[in-house]
Amino acid sequence: MKPAIPEYVQGHGLLAGQSVLITAAAGGGIGFAAARRAAEEGCRALMISDIHPQRLETAVAQLREQTGLQEVYGQLCDVTQEEQVQALIAKAEERLNGADVLINNAGLGGSRRVVDMTDAEWSRVLDITLTGTFRMTRAMLPAMQRRGKGVIVNNASVLGWRAQKEQAHYAAAKAGVMALTRCSALEAAEYGVRINAVAPSIALHDFLRKAAPQDLLDHLASREAFGRAAEVWEVANVMMFLASDYASYMVGEVVPVSSQHA
Repeated sequence: MKPAIPEYVQGHGLLAGQSVLITAAAGGGIGFAAARRAAEEGCRALMISDIHPQRLETAVAQLREQTGLQEVYGQLCDVTQEEQVQALIAKAEERLNGADVLINNAGLGGSRRVVDMTDAEWSRVLDITLTGTFRMTRAMLPAMQRRGKGVIVNNASVLGWRAQKEQAHYAAAKAGVMALTRCSALEAAEYGVRINAVAPSIALHDFLRKAAPQDLLDHLASREAFGRAAEVWEVANVMMFLASDYASYMVGEVVPVSSQHA
């Protein structure tokens, strides 16, 4: 018998008094789940970004309504554009009175065999998923380092370790996010700033359903020990742990969020 999905975990004040910035957080994916969890964990202020104006506006309204936190702001940002990244960081610093936590969630997937993949397809996935994470980290670190504190949580993937057909571009990007996490974390630690990452296996949401065939998603979910994909909030829970003081000694770690068989 397949185990039931656990009950939603209520907040425990893990981010009480903190301000949080999350990229690509509109819609129903991991980013929105992380934004909701941050509010439920007591953050004092929250800013989310996205590239779709209407979706962003809707997400901000939903977060205010669902969590009761009124200090929720939205800012358009394409992480492939340096000027938009700088504008997002500047706006977050202003509206949040300093961003204590940055969650780098922006990423792009897709399915394509290597022999059929164009340079443009390869470059776009890496530019959003890996270089976008780099741009956000580079832009955020100076302010955090000046304050002598701060946390950055990156969204990687188990595909940074494991092989899967038609995922060479995405896997390469996520492996890069892991390496970026480890190396940048050592530099940031000198200033009291922590950088870590999560590596989910499969968490079903609308964006993923549009990017991959349903039969493939069903097959991948069936390989998990629980016989199901993760709920997006189960991934967000681990992000909250890494963002909290409970993870105060963790530096450059990549934490799997997976129930795959050993």
